[in-house]
Amino acid sequence: MQLTHPTLLLASKSPRRQDLLRSAGIDFKLIDVDVEEIYPQEMDVELVPEFLARKKAEAALPLIQHDQLILAADSVVIMDGEIFGKPTDRNHAFEMITTLAGHRHLVITGVFLCNKSKGIGFSEYTYVWIEPMSREEIEYYVDHFLPLDKAGSYGIQDWIGWAKVSRIEGSYANVMGLPVQRVYQALQEWKD
Repeated sequence: MQLTHPTLLLASKSPRRQDLLRSAGIDFKLIDVDVEEIYPQEMDVELVPEFLARKKAEAALPLIQHDQLILAADSVVIMDGEIFGKPTDRNHAFEMITTLAGHRHLVITGVFLCNKSKGIGFSEYTYVWIEPMSREEIEYYVDHFLPLDKAGSYGIQDWIGWAKVSRIEGSYANVMGLPVQRVYQALQEWKD
């Protein structure tokens, strides 16, 4: 069944979010906004993804028409109360994966959907278990899959997800960057 909703503008450069929306049959257009992904240092780490998603959506608001919707999202990887964002370089990616390997971590994606008159936000939580990895495996992964644009320095949809993720609890799509089922539901329920 074709989902009907106002024109949806995705405020994200993530090719994975675009692929996920297309795979779910959700029509959208891209809207380009540049927002610094900074947040108050004292903020609870679990609130950061939705805070950043809202920040991106609000930056796009002046660029839209009254009959359009903005969808913005931000994903973070959290372990032991620490956020693992996008790595700054190869060594940073290696360090992150070394820390995550052999442990369970949390992926939270914050979503904000709005038009010029109202908005809704939510966060989706997924736990991921990565098996222990050797130095050679981590180097192979970082050098061949180039995870520098991914929170936590890995993509569940590539080698590490198939070879080293032993378990997830929650939405697989959420770990890729967008809890599509929740977005679909929010669009179905959207009323102006």
